[in-house]
Amino acid sequence: MDMIDPFGRHISYLRISVTDRCDFRCVYCMAEDMAFLPRKDLLSLEELDRLCTVFIEKGVRKLRLTGGEPLVRKNIMHLVRELSRHLKSGALEELTLTTNGSQLSRFAGELADAGVRRINVSLDTLDPEKFHAITRWGHLDKVMAGIDAAQAAGLKVKINAVALRGFNDIEMPDMLRWAHGRGMDMTVIETMPMGEIEADRTDQYLPLSVLRAQLERQFTLTDIPFKTGGPARYVEVAETGGRLGFITPMTHNFCESCNRVRLTCTGTLYMCLGQDDAADLRAPLRASEGNELLSAAIDEAIGRKPKGHDFIIDRRTNRPSVSRHMSVTGG
Repeated sequence: MDMIDPFGRHISYLRISVTDRCDFRCVYCMAEDMAFLPRKDLLSLEELDRLCTVFIEKGVRKLRLTGGEPLVRKNIMHLVRELSRHLKSGALEELTLTTNGSQLSRFAGELADAGVRRINVSLDTLDPEKFHAITRWGHLDKVMAGIDAAQAAGLKVKINAVALRGFNDIEMPDMLRWAHGRGMDMTVIETMPMGEIEADRTDQYLPLSVLRAQLERQFTLTDIPFKTGGPARYVEVAETGGRLGFITPMTHNFCESCNRVRLTCTGTLYMCLGQDDAADLRAPLRASEGNELLSAAIDEAIGRKPKGHDFIIDRRTNRPSVSRHMSVTGG
C-alpha cells in the first residue's frame, strides 16, 4: 500500500539520519559544544534496517542515509550492505548518502560494491583555512582525497554548498568551475533557521536569487527540467557544460511537490524538515516482532504531513524556526 499524504503527494523518498554525531562542527549546523544522544536511545543497525524495509514495502523507492556524518556510525557498511538487497530485488531504485567526505577514502570502494551509484558531498569552500574555520575540526585535503577515491570507485559525486554571505559568495564561480571541471554537478543551498548556533543567521543569509544574479554576470544559466528526487531546481551552465542546482527553502519554498519524510537515528519521523510535528516509531518498532504496529504508526504520521514549512529569517525573527539542529534530521 503506497503512502499518500493529505495533499495527494506520493511519499516515495526517505531520508534517514543514522547518527547525530559528526567529525566536523560546521558553524551553521552545530554548536561547537554539542551534547549528543546517549547510545541507548539510538536504533541499532538491525532496527534501522527493519524500519527502512517497512518503508520500502510501503512504497519508498529512494533511500538517502544522512547524519550527522553517516560514515562515522560504527559498522555503517553493515547497514549499507543489508539495504542493498532491496536494490538487487528491484524494490528500491536508489540507495545514496550525503557525507562531508572525511571518511570517503576508507569507504568509497565498499559503497560502490554495495550498489551505491551516487553521493552528495557537502563542501562550502575550496580555501583550506576557510574550510578549517567553518568546519572547526575539518581538513580540506582529507575531503579532497575522499572525492578522488569516490570518483576512482565509479561513484557520481554532487557537491552541496551552503551559500553564506561574506564567507563563500565570492568563491562560487571558482567552485562551480572546479566542480564542473571534474564532472560533478553542484547545488547551492540557502541557510535554514534550525537550532541555536553561535552565529547570527541574519548576517549569514544570502538569498539565492541574489547569488544567481551575481553568477549570471559570468555565466549563461538556462533553466532545465532535470530532477534527482530532491527539491533542487536546476540550470545548465553554458560555459562549463555542467548543471547547477538551487535549493531555496527561504525565498521560494518547494513544499507543493514534497515527496520526502525524514527519520532520525532514534526512530523519530519528521514529516517536514521545517516543522516540529513528529511521530515516534521506536516504540511500535520495539513493541512487537511483527510490523503491523509500525506500519499503522507510519500511516498515521503520513496522514499528518503538513502542506509546508514556516521558515523565516529576518531581524525580527532572530530565533530558529525549529529548535532541533540540522544534524538531528540530516538536512
